[in-house]
Amino acid sequence: MALIKELSTDSDFQVVALSRSSEHSDESGMLEWRKCDLFSLLDVENAMSGCDVAVYLVHSMLPSANLVQGSFEDFDAILADNFSRAARKNRIQHIVYLGGIVPEAKRLSAHLRSRLEVEEVLGVSGVPVTALRAGLVIGSGGSSFRLMYNLVRRLPLMLCPNWTSTLSCPVALKDVLASISFCLKNTQTRSRVYDLGTEPFVSYRSMMMHLSAKLGFKRYLLPVPFVSPFLSRLWVSLVTGAPRNLVYPLVASLTSKMLPRADHRLEIPNHKWQSPYEAIDEAVLESDLKLLPRAFRTPKTDSDKDVRSVQRIIPRKPTSAKIVAEKYFKWLPRFYTPFIKVQFDQEYIYFKFPLLRIPLLVLKYSEERSTDDRQLYYIKGGLLAYGQGRGRLEFRNVLNKAITIVAIHEFRPRLPWLIYKYTQALLHAFTMERFKQRLIKQKVSNGGGEKL
Repeated sequence: MALIKELSTDSDFQVVALSRSSEHSDESGMLEWRKCDLFSLLDVENAMSGCDVAVYLVHSMLPSANLVQGSFEDFDAILADNFSRAARKNRIQHIVYLGGIVPEAKRLSAHLRSRLEVEEVLGVSGVPVTALRAGLVIGSGGSSFRLMYNLVRRLPLMLCPNWTSTLSCPVALKDVLASISFCLKNTQTRSRVYDLGTEPFVSYRSMMMHLSAKLGFKRYLLPVPFVSPFLSRLWVSLVTGAPRNLVYPLVASLTSKMLPRADHRLEIPNHKWQSPYEAIDEAVLESDLKLLPRAFRTPKTDSDKDVRSVQRIIPRKPTSAKIVAEKYFKWLPRFYTPFIKVQFDQEYIYFKFPLLRIPLLVLKYSEERSTDDRQLYYIKGGLLAYGQGRGRLEFRNVLNKAITIVAIHEFRPRLPWLIYKYTQALLHAFTMERFKQRLIKQKVSNGGGEKL
């Protein structure tokens, strides 16, 4: 919302904002809300229509369905791939992406690894991408500031593990907003990578001490080197009230030094960057602490019984999504013989149990929405699924076929929820894991045929 307010007051922009909810309105004439589920490529294509430039601020560490299978890294890859494809189709001229500073550590945390992968996925579109890499963003209403505030307010005595001493370069929210606005207006920033932030470099412990002094609290922070990362992530989540899905990746990232490179700084004429301490002071003055940050709230989904399941496959050789889909429908009945049969009837695919007349599952192939690198099948019903809504199975290539993702979106099971959760859902996860291992191990010829 902070960026929307920033750009909506700038006469150079007419802003289109995307949201899963339609409960937004604006009377200024400078802002248009469009309902869009970023997991739907069709939604994103339609939502981008008529736009010239785009800003990508998305992450998926919080659940997007009542039941999710898969990692936030794979969800992030799908969202970025949808955005990338839609940007190319709509001839977007420029994408500005806010990612994370990449430390010099040999092994990146899952969060930072995902931020870097998203940057790469967006760049595959051919649309010029400006990557703004930042550490912690400190500002009113932000989750990073609320985490720190809750720790300081609720704990007079804190046992601080090693990661609280790691130097980093937090950046003020107002500086991030100024950077995005500047890059949108200046074509020379396109296809560039910038590290945001300014000195002094600080530790998380020093920021908590500064915040406690600003709030008038007397706090004692004791370094405890033997606390494991798991325990420290757990107590941060318990004390702050933040979801573990948010806390765990963020804390894991703080174990590495995230410092901006001097030769990759973004220079904005006549702009004075705030220090981390100045950013904390301003956040204290401007924050309405009665309101929970959006990331702290329980996410709402369109259904109380919807499922999203995502599996990433890295084959031995780049393989088109079309070939992977064909292999899946041939492999599945062999793997479950004699219990499951797969029958093809024009654009429909039926999954059947030999003793039942009614199919277990019915899929309809969407030829108009499918390509060689993305195959789409709508779920049309059966004994195990409702056929209404936008439930779908897709196979897609990401990063020029280096990755194949198999995903089920907006699936609504017919089985009672608890029975589904502990039977069909677990069986699907097991099936996809076995198929993934099969695809990784087998060799694929140039023509796509199997070499067994």
